[in-house]
Amino acid sequence: MKFLKSAMIAVLIAVLFAFTPVWAASLTGPQKNAVRSAKQYLSIQGFSRSRLIQQLSSDYGDGYDVADATVAVDSLNIDWNKQAARSAKQYLSIQSFSCKGLTNQLSSSAGDGYTESQANYGAQQTNTCQ
Repeated sequence: MKFLKSAMIAVLIAVLFAFTPVWAASLTGPQKNAVRSAKQYLSIQGFSRSRLIQQLSSDYGDGYDVADATVAVDSLNIDWNKQAARSAKQYLSIQSFSCKGLTNQLSSSAGDGYTESQANYGAQQTNTCQ
């Protein structure tokens, strides 16, 4: 019984540490590099969290480990609604969309991968949905 209690405490501590925010000082070298890459991508265009992690970890992108890319992205203070609005405006600068079409493009797993809420916010920030 004592062993079981100790094991449960150890698991609880591990879970708590897993959900603790990562501070820049505690990032590994690859994670710091992934942060720099993420910031460069974000300076060029809008990205959803999932697409930014995918870009950083793709063999056709930067090739970081998914875990390092995820830690890097999650260590940044990114307003995903703002990114969705930016992506929506970028889409509209090159082609026309209906409100529904733009929202679908932003939220689709084949598109930008924003959450439904983020995609709705992004589309609402354009003249398309008014």
